Amino acid sequence: MYKILLADDEGIVIDALKFVIEKEFGDECEIAFAKTGRSVIELAESFRPDIAIMDIMMPGINGIEAMKEIRKTNSKIVFIVMSAYDKFDYAKESISLGVLEYINKPMEKNKIISVLRKAMAEIDARRAQRTNDLIIKEKLEIVVPIIESGLIYSILFHETFSEDVASYRTVLGITSEYGYMISLIAGASQEGTHMTNAVGSSVKMQRSYKEINEELKKVFNCVVGPIMANRIVVLVPCDKDTLSYEERLDIIEKARDLIRILRAKTDADYRISIGSVRPLNELRASYSESINALNMATESVVHVDDLPIQLEYESNYPKELEKKLFDEVSAGDTNKVVNSSGEFFDWMVHNPSTGIMDIRLKCLEFVLWAEKIAYRSGGMKYEFDSRSSYLPDVMSSDNLDVLRTWFIQKMATACRNMVEKKAEKSTKVVDAAKAYIQKNYNKDISLDDVSREVNITPYYFSKLFKDDTGEGFVEYLTNIRIEKAKELIAETDYSMKDICQMIGYTDPNYFSRSFKKKVGVTPTEYKENL
Repeated sequence: MYKILLADDEGIVIDALKFVIEKEFGDECEIAFAKTGRSVIELAESFRPDIAIMDIMMPGINGIEAMKEIRKTNSKIVFIVMSAYDKFDYAKESISLGVLEYINKPMEKNKIISVLRKAMAEIDARRAQRTNDLIIKEKLEIVVPIIESGLIYSILFHETFSEDVASYRTVLGITSEYGYMISLIAGASQEGTHMTNAVGSSVKMQRSYKEINEELKKVFNCVVGPIMANRIVVLVPCDKDTLSYEERLDIIEKARDLIRILRAKTDADYRISIGSVRPLNELRASYSESINALNMATESVVHVDDLPIQLEYESNYPKELEKKLFDEVSAGDTNKVVNSSGEFFDWMVHNPSTGIMDIRLKCLEFVLWAEKIAYRSGGMKYEFDSRSSYLPDVMSSDNLDVLRTWFIQKMATACRNMVEKKAEKSTKVVDAAKAYIQKNYNKDISLDDVSREVNITPYYFSKLFKDDTGEGFVEYLTNIRIEKAKELIAETDYSMKDICQMIGYTDPNYFSRSFKKKVGVTPTEYKENL
């Protein structure tokens, strides 16, 4: 349906236009008309036409001025201008108003129909674009929360800042390098995160999640995570690494207002805790701070920077170097660990307030920390008495060069063991799988059978096997079977049907196709060419 407004001071022109339009387009069009500039403007406001056929010269307000007024309230209207006056200035000004066509009177029937079809096509295209925009918006309403939840999960549960997180940042348009985490707790007591009426609070949150999400985003430019029990975790990107007192106070006041709004809208009690600003790869620490802050305070809104729970360092302590060193240990980069360990030891030696006992203790602390990372990664086997010599070795060493060597070697060994032992375990698993396949290739074995044999779930085993062999399980099994078939064809007189069964195939045709795909010829052709 198209709404068409006719504006002309001559009744005969309006009647003629109505006749042509109704005859050509029938029920597709709804027509209204006016004969003066003022009445055209007033009618356009109530009728909301899609198309207006305007005469330039009308009593009172002329057509050009009327179009200017109509355009203010209806930016999408398509104007078609008609006039008995062939004046270039009028045409030029009407074109500047976005007029589709400028037509001289008297107008021909075919011209009117042609111009109207052109206008309708433009309206249809605009409506289709609007529909597509709404569809995309609707899809985004569904997809964006899923992407945001994925980002929050990656921050909370990945050991390192993964490539996945970087991908989430790109999709969500997060350009900031810093941020802080907020924990929104429903139904929490005034003594930490202990839940009162846990089930009821969770149900209320689920029921009101959309409203909570919307209110959070009104207050903070943030990424809202999913509901986890009675908690929603929120990431607020930040362009700098610290907040001023005034900025922190503003965040707290906004959080207080948010709680009041949520209480009124969802009939539930809430607490909000806010972690410190961190680089994006340390946001999990900001989340942990927000949870610790809840346990340390009783207020409905608490900011970790207001509480005495954060680790502080003396001004000259190389905390960034320390972090870098253990990031390298976690990444298994032995060469970098050696360099960073040496750099840290040199800092200890040249620090004026450091004594030999301080250095010994720090060396021991770092080595035990690095080994803990290796143990947790599965790279080393824990043996209770394996470190009984560490304390005597450290305490008996008065030579800093000897202590430096011991420290660097132990740090490098922990890092190396984490990588090599983990690889050894993976290799043992793959070797056991290969042995099982070699023994059972002539049976109807599957990926599930092999993964059960090595006691690893199919998905992870499949990845492990391909990383080690460069082949998927099916491809590896097929290659073994085909090689065995080639041996049997060359060295025995078994029939092709017998060979097919001997190597684990039940369908001779499938065996023949698999053989040709791998060898280039059928089994029979292969035998003939020997």
